[in-house]
Amino acid sequence: MMRSRQGEGLDFRRPRRLNNFGLRVLSAVVLGGLVLLVTYFGGLLFHLMIALFAGALLYEWLAMVGDGLRLPTRLALWALLLIGLVPLVFNMDAAVVVFVALVAMGCGIGLEARRSGTWVAGGLVYALVAAVSIHQIREGGSSGLAAIVFLFSVVWATDSFAYVFGRLIGGRKLAPRISPSKTWSGALGGALAAVIAGTGSARLMGLQPGFVLAMAALVLSAVSQAGDLFESAVKRRFGVKDSGNMIPGHGGVMDRVDGLVAAGLALYLIGLLVGGIHEPSRGLFYLP
Repeated sequence: MMRSRQGEGLDFRRPRRLNNFGLRVLSAVVLGGLVLLVTYFGGLLFHLMIALFAGALLYEWLAMVGDGLRLPTRLALWALLLIGLVPLVFNMDAAVVVFVALVAMGCGIGLEARRSGTWVAGGLVYALVAAVSIHQIREGGSSGLAAIVFLFSVVWATDSFAYVFGRLIGGRKLAPRISPSKTWSGALGGALAAVIAGTGSARLMGLQPGFVLAMAALVLSAVSQAGDLFESAVKRRFGVKDSGNMIPGHGGVMDRVDGLVAAGLALYLIGLLVGGIHEPSRGLFYLP
């Protein structure tokens, strides 16, 4: 039996009901609306939102894996995060931030030489890479806006409808050793919803969705669910139920954006390959 940081006993064999679904929906609507509004306007406010997002990720990651971490090490990790976020907030070249992320990984491992050192450093890189990916996808004017709305639609539809289908239909478990609550019915239902939401959002943004875009939504949905399983594996590794309690009905920020981090990185890498480092979204969606 796994225990949370607060010492509460957790029985993963007991199926969860939709008893907090309303709270999840309310949180998703309020936060989602705020995120979309800031994303639409972009600029400095969007950059600051991404910086806060990265800070929340590092905070929750260290809360999970950083038991016994010394204060100087914590301060050094936060200093490295701030250094990495400065180019992002002021919209400098993303290559600088990626370089800092790689240096931060080496520094983090060196700072914390104990067994948990790699995990601690990994959290810093996780936060920086997540911030860089989302930030750079949004760059590029209307193309960036279309790309980030497409990403949000796919990931949010995957997350919400995988929860609904999994609870209502149940069935065979997707990865019982990692996350016993996730089912194949939820995974497939979430993927179907992602294709519908992704192509629908693309049409609203002035695009003509076709087979390629639908397949992109399907792939990103699968990557998003893999990111969700990755976070579940980390939480199970360190005996934590939720990454935090910042979001009512969802737990921590990581519990809500784990899929977004993975899918965002995947979409960013695709954009780099087809659009270049400065405006990768233009390689994904060509809009004036």
